[in-house]
Amino acid sequence: MDQDLVRHFTVSGFVSHNGRTALHWHRLGLWLPPGGHIEPNEDPIQAVTREVLEETGIAVDVLGEVPQGPNEPRQLPPPVTIGVYDIARDSGTGQPHQHIDLVYFTRPAQGAALDLPQEHGWLWVGADALREAAEIAPPDGPPTPIPDDVRRLGLAAIAAAAAAP
Repeated sequence: MDQDLVRHFTVSGFVSHNGRTALHWHRLGLWLPPGGHIEPNEDPIQAVTREVLEETGIAVDVLGEVPQGPNEPRQLPPPVTIGVYDIARDSGTGQPHQHIDLVYFTRPAQGAALDLPQEHGWLWVGADALREAAEIAPPDGPPTPIPDDVRRLGLAAIAAAAAAP
């Protein structure tokens, strides 16, 4: 293991509703769910709900809440997976690094607005498009495939949101 490799802790939150999940055209040239870095003094749940709200304008609930006992320390729901992504260049230093990404499934909170922002190519992507490995045209380019992990996790997020009480 490279001890000099810089690692950043990040979160991604698949927002799913009515058989669709929200994706956007990221500056990395990929279709991705909302997400970003965990800020100092934030726990991962605070980070994912903040990032989703900042990027989409949608207030969300994280799926998979953990039951709490009356005299227990606060328990956080675990991520559905943790991805390790190599990033070619840090936007500040220009150096390669890794994102240790805690991935959560979410759904819009009761009464939340569902309109996605027009900037950054936000759109609701249906399960059929994810299953068929559809290519989607970003705002400024030719149709581009959705990454396999995003397709697989997007389908799982849609199923989890549909099954949640």
